[in-house]
Amino acid sequence: MMPSSRMMPPVPVSPGRLEGCPAPAKLNLFLHITGRRPDGYHLLQTVFRLLDWGDTLDFAVRGDGGIHRTNPLADVPEEADLCVRAARALQQATNCPLGADITLYKHLPLGGGLGGGSSDAATTLMALDYLWGTRLGLARLCEIGITLGADIPFFLFGRDAFAEGIGEILQPVTLPPACYVVLAPGASIPTMRIFASPDLTRNTPPIRMPGFTFGQTRNDLQPVACKLFPEVLDALSWLGQFAPARMTGSGACVFALADSPEHAARIVGQCPAHWQAWQAASLERHPMRGLAS
Repeated sequence: MMPSSRMMPPVPVSPGRLEGCPAPAKLNLFLHITGRRPDGYHLLQTVFRLLDWGDTLDFAVRGDGGIHRTNPLADVPEEADLCVRAARALQQATNCPLGADITLYKHLPLGGGLGGGSSDAATTLMALDYLWGTRLGLARLCEIGITLGADIPFFLFGRDAFAEGIGEILQPVTLPPACYVVLAPGASIPTMRIFASPDLTRNTPPIRMPGFTFGQTRNDLQPVACKLFPEVLDALSWLGQFAPARMTGSGACVFALADSPEHAARIVGQCPAHWQAWQAASLERHPMRGLAS
């Protein structure tokens, strides 16, 4: 997989069709688990950061109400695809008689902690809310999104954010532009396996925003992931030679802040052949947000 082009706004090709809809990746600059709800969901604090790299999707309205993904995707059956599930959830919430053909161009690695499936779902909700003319608005789309995945509201929110709760309580944060190296060590980590581990720390004291620093925070999921997936530890050790490195989300991808695009390119150029590495810049605003009210 190669990174997509820079995240640009979608192109309205004709009435009922959008092409090149961006679904950007995210980083968790830190991730603290502060507790657990009675229903089993974990309480957390994190800072989400959008990146100018990710998947893209095309959408074409169908008049028969059918919702289909037009291309195969290894390891993700159509019925399990968050794009398809998001489209059907929107259709049900609005009683919309229209359907859609969805083409997903997958660039983000599965199980990488970059939010790929959640980002794809958020882009689907924004695109079809626009194409179907349902115009639910951001708040209602977030209500639908949270039923599908805890990260989806962040992508609908559409800018860097401090998140609490299970990830749905969002406050905007202003961060300086930055360039990152993201490394995929080849593992695909099931999120539930990390959260179910008895080794997971679940009592990190809450912090207040603003005022976090990289050195005073951590990813509470990282030690568990490194224990279960040694390749994550190997990737952190290698990338840590160049800059402080951390796992994003529940893994397996790791990242480091680069001094400049040139610095990032030099690191990427030295990546061992059995891994994949990319450089990506921060993204100030989700390009799809112009479609949502």
